[in-house]
Amino acid sequence: CNLCIFDSIFTRIGASDDLLKGQSTFMVEMSETNRALRNATSSSLLIFDEIGRGTATYDGMALAQAIIEFIVSKIHAKTMFSTHYHEITSLVSHIESVKNVHVSVKEKDGLITFLYKVQEGEMDKSYGINVARLAGLPEDLLERANEILNHFEERKVDDAPVFTPIKKEEKSDKSEVEEMIRKIDPLTLSPLEALNMLFEMKKKVK
Repeated sequence: CNLCIFDSIFTRIGASDDLLKGQSTFMVEMSETNRALRNATSSSLLIFDEIGRGTATYDGMALAQAIIEFIVSKIHAKTMFSTHYHEITSLVSHIESVKNVHVSVKEKDGLITFLYKVQEGEMDKSYGINVARLAGLPEDLLERANEILNHFEERKVDDAPVFTPIKKEEKSDKSEVEEMIRKIDPLTLSPLEALNMLFEMKKKVK
């Protein structure tokens, strides 16, 4: 593919922990994500793989969507964000700069073949149980997993909430202290009132 020149590349790929420092896999994931979000610019490239998978499903899904929204609203960096959370693929309907692609898979009689082709649009399902079958897990276990999956899918979570751009803080041309000074009439203030006013302004500039 043809890419522009980036000022930096940030990645969050794989799963690892740092037990010596008391950091779980998810803490490492969040720390690396934090470093990327705080240092990336609009000229950076972000490559995020499965953000949010190390915690509870709803927690992870919420974090994944919020991170995408933050990148779109605050950073504006080119980003590749892979996820198995089908619910947040609906963001493409609400955010113009988001685009869904997927790696195609051929499925026949419960067996899958990865075609290694990137195509437009989102994937309509995951293939975790199929991969587990390829790995040789017991068939009765896989059948039970399918039963549980069907149960979960019947209670499907609604699509992701509509995206609302993060509002930047609007800075007034005049600070609160400036406005206070503007309203003061020095000729009518007593020494005590002037001292109290000074203390009040001191609090606001801390």
